[in-house]
Amino acid sequence: MLEIQSKIEGHQFVLNDLEKKLKPLGYDIGGGWEYDHGYFDYKMSDEGGYQFFRVPFQAVNGELDQKGVKVEIGRPFALTHLYQAGVDHEVEEPYNSLVNQFQEPVDQDADVPTPFLEQAERLNKELEEVLLT
Repeated sequence: MLEIQSKIEGHQFVLNDLEKKLKPLGYDIGGGWEYDHGYFDYKMSDEGGYQFFRVPFQAVNGELDQKGVKVEIGRPFALTHLYQAGVDHEVEEPYNSLVNQFQEPVDQDADVPTPFLEQAERLNKELEEVLLT
């Protein structure tokens, strides 16, 4: 993981308005959200692991599932998840695949390759332009 200093850090937005601006750019709210915080994820690549540009946010006046909740942006970062090769192996227990559909990463915080760091910097600049102008 590599944090990227950004002018958007500390700014507050209504979550719904923020989502309307970021979704058309390719961002999704990541699956790891809680009622008080979450992440907008931009998947840069899934080659050789997953490469994400992630924008954290924290609720400032309620919970994320409440209409009109305002959030504060944290420091964005680039992140790499490395997964095991050969996931498509035979499953001994046929029902296991229904329960254990997703594998755990080999390394949740692997080094981010330089090309993706450069892409994350470009994405950060784009966010600054979209959100602060």
